[in-house]
Amino acid sequence: MIARLAPCALAAVLLAACGSAPKQDVAVDGKKGAISKAPTRKPTATLKRGGGFYKDDGPADDIPDGLDDIPDAEPKWEPLHKPATRPYVVLGKEYVPNTVLKPYRARGIASWYGKKFHGQKTSIGEPYDMFAMTAAHPTLALPSYVRVTSVQTGRAVVVRVTDRGPFHADRVIDLSYTAAYKLDLINGGSGQVEVEAIIPGEPTGTSYAQMGAPMRLAPAEVDEIELLARRMALEERPVQTVAVVGMGGDSLPAKGVFLQLGAFASADNAENLKNHLTRELDWLSEPMRVQPGGGIHRLQLGPYSSRMDADKVAERIRVALGFKPTIVIR
Repeated sequence: MIARLAPCALAAVLLAACGSAPKQDVAVDGKKGAISKAPTRKPTATLKRGGGFYKDDGPADDIPDGLDDIPDAEPKWEPLHKPATRPYVVLGKEYVPNTVLKPYRARGIASWYGKKFHGQKTSIGEPYDMFAMTAAHPTLALPSYVRVTSVQTGRAVVVRVTDRGPFHADRVIDLSYTAAYKLDLINGGSGQVEVEAIIPGEPTGTSYAQMGAPMRLAPAEVDEIELLARRMALEERPVQTVAVVGMGGDSLPAKGVFLQLGAFASADNAENLKNHLTRELDWLSEPMRVQPGGGIHRLQLGPYSSRMDADKVAERIRVALGFKPTIVIR
């Protein structure tokens, strides 16, 4: 009986031996012992519905190592990008950018934008690098620097503001992928932060605003936001008008019902908004065009066959972004 059981017992011992992984002996303080390596922090993103990054956006397919070692942006004196100081209107909301660096502090939701915008031109003309320490803000002077602190963890980063956005009602800043990663905002897509402007200075403490005369807008540029608001108000009137030829020979869109998404003095800024909204509102079926006229570059969607059809799309945009576009009837 014992002789018959021996082969089974031997097989069991061999199986147990095969299932046991040998421990790695490494030197620890001059002695050998078995230890396990600490897991490496991997930059991942769980794409949650309703997350903070733009729809159909996300991390790059090939994320480089060492994101934790990328240094914060270093605040320094830089001339402001003049086209980025001009007032503009997005989805019916008026924005008046700062024309000088000045104190700023706000608390709200930060989101991030990634591969869908990587390499595209920002509002100051530089290509967006999702692995650099940068950010987008609706009104801060460009370029400028801010400290962003996570309300939940207390972690903080310093970023260079180079772009406009986000154009969501509940968000205060859009961070680059790396900045969001260092604040642990990647997985959730967004998070509560405090944003504080940094005014660079010389070793003596002289601030940016004191280093030479501050940039000031010309009278025509100061009145530009009032002009934009007036035109937007006129365009909201639900009356049928004939096509008008603007200054410089630019013809306005053909007859029909349109949704006006934005109005800018800068053609580049209008194109930037078009690129953002094309990805954010990827369910749109009507063409989106930048229409110049009278010195203003309007981003419009349409035409629609009726105001009712335009109203339905405008409401979907309001639900998605928190702002409702203006209806224009020509």
